[in-house]
Amino acid sequence: MSSVAQFLASEHPTAFSIEVLPPVRGKSIEQVLKTIDRLMPYNPAYINITTHRAEVVYREIAEGVFQRAFERKRPGTVAIAASLKERYGIPVVPHLICSGFSKAEIENELIDLSYLGITNLLVLRGDRAKGENRFEPTADGHSHAVELCRQVEEFNRGVLLDGECHDTLNKFSYGVAGYPEKHEEAMNIDIDIEYLKAKIDAGAEYVVTQMFFDNARYFSFVERCRAAGITVPIIPGLKPLTSLTQQALLPKTFHIDLPMDLAVELRRCQTSDDVKALGVEWSIGQARELKAAGVPSIHFYSMNAAASVEAIAKAVY
Repeated sequence: MSSVAQFLASEHPTAFSIEVLPPVRGKSIEQVLKTIDRLMPYNPAYINITTHRAEVVYREIAEGVFQRAFERKRPGTVAIAASLKERYGIPVVPHLICSGFSKAEIENELIDLSYLGITNLLVLRGDRAKGENRFEPTADGHSHAVELCRQVEEFNRGVLLDGECHDTLNKFSYGVAGYPEKHEEAMNIDIDIEYLKAKIDAGAEYVVTQMFFDNARYFSFVERCRAAGITVPIIPGLKPLTSLTQQALLPKTFHIDLPMDLAVELRRCQTSDDVKALGVEWSIGQARELKAAGVPSIHFYSMNAAASVEAIAKAVY
């Protein structure tokens, strides 16, 4: 089976992919499966599975006495990736992140995935911990995604953390994230693209963008990347609006702008149902323009938006 990167670099009609979250600890996988089942008739090319860092929690162990602990609220990325691969027979792309993981933990995850024959990854730094003003790596972890890319490349060469050469396991192919409106921590867009180029030079084979609502931002970003010598496929990421709270939440959380035409219509919405209808309409327009431009694929951030993504896929694909 060819890798996701090979598929994206090949000649084909514009495809699409989806992204799912592992369920909260202790919850069933059924909702994840229902989301995917709903979208399978539209033939997604692959499925991304997010990974989440452990979070600090405080448990009361005696009256007035609390113990600080770490808890991963959404475990199971590797197991879910294996389950989806077996159930649907299409490529799965688990996220591999720096945030909250040591190099040794990352290596163990790579070994597990390799044994399972899951060899597509999306390599990311990941979010900073809640309450932190800046990203702090885990002890003996990575500070930047490019460092994680280099660890994957060493693994691909059969070199593990002990420095010894081992039997080469299944090799990984991977993509990385790009930011049409720049990463929140980058000083400017040009420096951000320099960082992206470093990840490509390290071995990344494609780019998936953060969500955007103005296609002009994406096209400008692609032009800048090409001028900087980045030649790999750059996959646009879209997220349909689904609730009233997102008009403030998305710009604040993801440091993106909503174009004025969308903002005007969004302010007219009275209910979340109004927002969902607007979100579908806007995303259909975006997807049609991107498809007409010949992008290799469109990545839909489908978490909590399966019905919207289904409506978009039905209209566009």
